[in-house]
Amino acid sequence: MKIAYFDTIAGIAGDMVMAAFVSAGLPLEELSTELQKLPVDDFELEGSHVQKNGISAVHITVMVTQEQHVHRRLADVYSIVDNSSLTAAVREKSKAIFAVIADAEARVHNTTVDKVHFHEVGAVDSIVDVVGAAVCLEKSGIERVYSSPMRLGSGGFVKTQHGTMPVPTPAALEILRNYPSVLTSIPHELTTPTGAAIIKALSSGVLSEEMLSIERIGYGAGTKEIQETPNLLRLLVADLPDSYDRDDLVIVETNIDDMNPQVYPYLIEKLLAAGAHDAYLVPVIMKKGRPGILLSVMTTKTRLDDAVAVIYGQTSTIGLRLQAVGRRKLPRREVEIQTSFGMLRAKVVVRGGREVVTPEFDECKRIAEERGLPLLEVMKALDHEFGSR
Repeated sequence: MKIAYFDTIAGIAGDMVMAAFVSAGLPLEELSTELQKLPVDDFELEGSHVQKNGISAVHITVMVTQEQHVHRRLADVYSIVDNSSLTAAVREKSKAIFAVIADAEARVHNTTVDKVHFHEVGAVDSIVDVVGAAVCLEKSGIERVYSSPMRLGSGGFVKTQHGTMPVPTPAALEILRNYPSVLTSIPHELTTPTGAAIIKALSSGVLSEEMLSIERIGYGAGTKEIQETPNLLRLLVADLPDSYDRDDLVIVETNIDDMNPQVYPYLIEKLLAAGAHDAYLVPVIMKKGRPGILLSVMTTKTRLDDAVAVIYGQTSTIGLRLQAVGRRKLPRREVEIQTSFGMLRAKVVVRGGREVVTPEFDECKRIAEERGLPLLEVMKALDHEFGSR
């Protein structure tokens, strides 16, 4: 399986993504030709080879000849993407990235997604950055995206259409909620909202100690000279040997035959809230023919003590069995998708090389309660809508 791994040496921005792919061998002319399929004002890509701390890299600038401070909403940007002659896959990835940005901006400004006005991100150069990243992934045959933890600057400021903003910007932080990130002492905007959104929308997560067969390496350069680090985004185009994600877990088990069964649903809720991946009950016949319950909990080593504390605090057991196990799971990621019911969380699972999108049950329940609809009706509508993607 061919993957793109983004090593965020100095963060990530949309133009750096395109530059890294060009550095790794994607012809700039081919990228430019695809981007000309966008129905926007005249622009062109300018590429150059530069040196950052002695490392050869590519720097790309999107040159726009006409547009001046145009503010667009998400629907306007979607219209530009949908009215292009780009492939369906590129259009879908591009819209997914913009949806992540719109949701973050709505949270920052306490408004709704449909009312968000894109400023910098709605300009032609930023639209080109986002769509260009999607084009690069398709042209390079990338099946999945991974990254290092996102590197963020701190202590500095950046000027935006909203005024002076602290670094990292509120939008970038919102986008990177729940994604592994590193806060550095570098007083520059290392990771832009556009770069963060590309990773949040498309990445399957952070790689750790994976066996890779590296095919190509590219370096995308940022514009600024940063004293603390080379201003580079490093791209590895590599082969990941199998299509399964791996992790190490611990299974905690105990047999219980002397507890009020009304406690068990509460116990399961507490275990899941404590970070357990799964917790379930199996009826068993114990010694002396007494009926009992086998409690099984699957958790990570880092959350093991939390699970143990819940079990001893909420049950009558006096002993636990622990077993370390390895797990192979289908690649999956959580995304936020714009639907006819609004923005909602969904799970994307890769089966046989095809991405299957499934709405989170809690989101279906929320929609049913908010709109007074039958839960089954909401689930069927979303299944039909996701199935058409």
